[in-house]
Amino acid sequence: MKTSDFYFDLPKELIAQDPIEERSNSRLLVLDKETGAVQHRHFYDILEYLNEGDCLVLNNTKVIPARLYGVREGTGAMIEILLLKRKDNNVWETLVKPGKKARPGAKIIFGDGLLTGEVIDVVEEGNRLIRFSYEGIFEEILDQLGQMPLPPYITHELKDKNRYQTVYAKYEGSAAAPTAGLHFTEELLEQVRRRGIRIAEVTLHVGLGTFRPVKVEDVSQHHMHSEFYEVTEKVAEIIRSTKASGSRVICVGTTSCRTIESAALRFDGTIRACSGWTDIFIYPGFQFQLLDGLITNFHLPESTLLMLVSALAGKEHIMAAYEEAVKERYRFFSFGDAMFIV
Repeated sequence: MKTSDFYFDLPKELIAQDPIEERSNSRLLVLDKETGAVQHRHFYDILEYLNEGDCLVLNNTKVIPARLYGVREGTGAMIEILLLKRKDNNVWETLVKPGKKARPGAKIIFGDGLLTGEVIDVVEEGNRLIRFSYEGIFEEILDQLGQMPLPPYITHELKDKNRYQTVYAKYEGSAAAPTAGLHFTEELLEQVRRRGIRIAEVTLHVGLGTFRPVKVEDVSQHHMHSEFYEVTEKVAEIIRSTKASGSRVICVGTTSCRTIESAALRFDGTIRACSGWTDIFIYPGFQFQLLDGLITNFHLPESTLLMLVSALAGKEHIMAAYEEAVKERYRFFSFGDAMFIV
């Protein structure tokens, strides 16, 4: 299977630059994964497609303000850093621009010395390990100095940081939002609960692998970056009992999907309490063990996310639905509209 098989023409103006005013007012394309039939609705209509006994799986990760701007000690050269993953208390794997100014031993000053960092190693794909020094609480300093790490396709400034968080975000650690969940409001989630639909919260801290382009033509040769995930026993039991009753497990976002399917790979198709690192790559031919339906955004051409939804609904159905979405001027990517694959 070739990466180019997942190309489609996406007009640049369809990549949403700003969040819609009311989260749940975004458009919703409902795709029948068996027939390829589509319906055009709004996200608040999602309730019409959920049944009592179904389980919605949410990723409760919280995005940290992971983009920092500093200067190199001694030269004053401007340096941009993106925190990717914490290796231990004060050491982070980071993406640095420009990398040539961040060789091991280089020191970087942020916020007039409120935070300093020293490059201690160069690792995979040129990422830097940086040891930070500071007084006080790192998270509070980061909240003061850092910016939300919006994807490179979004060029507008985000006026409200909370619009790049889900309303159910709890545990800090992501460099990107699980964007399918951005459409939910507290009120809509309460309506979901009142209808007897179960909610299970997993955690997967989203890394930048989401945005990295597939650089190989043979899809099977692409390697995903690992991300930390956690499933509690309570959540595992909700999902197991949902499957046992014949009801559906519906993931909100590709990150929730990758979390439960990673667990299923560990436990012969079922799910138990677990945590660890996953580099699962889902593309056509993948056999889903737990997932029945998926709420997701519209993804970019030739992306791993487009490959994942194609694994669920079939490449032909997905590409036809995307052609329809482009024709109907749906908004794409992080702040864009939604698709429900059922």
